[in-house]
Amino acid sequence: MERTSKFNVGKDKTDRTFDGIVFDSSVEMRYYAEVILPGVEDGRILKFERQKKYILQPSYTHCGKKVQPIEYKADFYVVYADGREQVIDIKGCPDAVAKLKRKMFWYVYPNIDYIWVGYSRLDGGWSTYEAIQSGRKERKKLKQAKAKEKKDEQQKSEHKRKGKKCTESID
Repeated sequence: MERTSKFNVGKDKTDRTFDGIVFDSSVEMRYYAEVILPGVEDGRILKFERQKKYILQPSYTHCGKKVQPIEYKADFYVVYADGREQVIDIKGCPDAVAKLKRKMFWYVYPNIDYIWVGYSRLDGGWSTYEAIQSGRKERKKLKQAKAKEKKDEQQKSEHKRKGKKCTESID
């Protein structure tokens, strides 16, 4: 069995290579193939860059030692036909570092539209991470409500059954 990284990405690059480009994940590759390229072809996207680097905190010296900068590499930087610019990061399940870097990005680059995008078949395909999370929460609430309803029905039926036994033994 092939070992995968903590991000569930295997060493075999064939399943995440498209047009000779090796992507960090197969989901990122799918976004490129299904959203970016068609957008370029139909003119909605004027230009894009992959792995564009942003400095979230510059390097500095502390007690005589150089501290490296905190950098962030965007999955996609996109310029749309209407002039909007957007930084897109493809996310499945963000870790604490991703959440921290997102906060830093918003602080350092407040005028850049930065979004997380994911794919959810249940939510209709490509959507913002927040919309996917919202859909998951809603489905979880519905599932819990159905489970509670089923449990309540089982308890009612159990009480009715026990109630009949009691009346039968009294007669």
